[in-house]
Amino acid sequence: MQTSASEFSAHPDYGGPLLGSGSQLERATLDALDRLQQVLTLHPLGDDRYRADNEAGRFGRIFGGQLIAQAMTAAAATVPELTAHSIHASFLRPGDSGVPLEIAVDRTRDGRTMSARQVTIQQGGRTLAVATVSFDTSPDSTDAAPVPLPGPEPETLPLLQHWVQYAPPYLAGRGNTWIERPPPLEVRTAEAPVFLGGAQAPGPRAHWMRLPHGIDGDPQLHAVLLVYASDYLLVDTAFRAHPQPVDHATHTGLTLDHSVWLHRPVHFDRWHLYTQQTVATAGHRALVHGTMVDATGRHVASTAQEVLVRPIAEPPGPPKPAGQ
Repeated sequence: MQTSASEFSAHPDYGGPLLGSGSQLERATLDALDRLQQVLTLHPLGDDRYRADNEAGRFGRIFGGQLIAQAMTAAAATVPELTAHSIHASFLRPGDSGVPLEIAVDRTRDGRTMSARQVTIQQGGRTLAVATVSFDTSPDSTDAAPVPLPGPEPETLPLLQHWVQYAPPYLAGRGNTWIERPPPLEVRTAEAPVFLGGAQAPGPRAHWMRLPHGIDGDPQLHAVLLVYASDYLLVDTAFRAHPQPVDHATHTGLTLDHSVWLHRPVHFDRWHLYTQQTVATAGHRALVHGTMVDATGRHVASTAQEVLVRPIAEPPGPPKPAGQ
């Protein structure tokens, strides 16, 4: 008998270990990583063009992290001798997770130590995203002093899904999606995000994340998966620090563009602390910055994302009578 979402979301086991728990959440998370790795296996069509599939629908549209990970994967296939150090993507329209993608790479520049690629992702002839990926030789360098890490240890914090059981009823449907179709990550956080009823507050917010199991040592794959994960919770961070009262029942949040800078090789099957902070809000737009450090305190990546936060429009219809 299959456990219902409502029964499952009431389980108190989201503060314990994920790996080895034998829980439905563990199985779903591992299945999500398997699916993501399939989605990142692109199908060559010739002339630096590829066909790609999608993750299972999770947010009513294709997740932006999937698109930027696929863009980096496609670009890297044309620059096998170098390592990606940044990606800058603009999201132009939402996509349908049930329809395959067409990815085209333009070899913008090739130098002795640096290269650049422009990637266009389309669906049914409509452009969903455009990205620029830059590569260099990534020479060895002396690491800077490690960043001090806050306590407690990540394994002592609740899983993100722990907070679903405390979400108000009007957000329960959104919350249960993170249990039924979780991201392919183990995410631990000391506070509930706004989309699960967490309070708005100024200042930074941090969460720990890693892949739910070890993967091979290909540094490009680890970088791609980190770039994928970098898109989670930035929109929620824009809601959290918004100067007006907002939540995910009254407002919609959309990513306009997303940038990632990779400072050094990563091992993303180990813990990384992702600290996010809204640095500017103007009109309907907010700019969120992020930094990722590994468990030794090495600063491995930085992110920036512009988010659109707008009230959810009422459906069209006759005007309401006065006083209603």
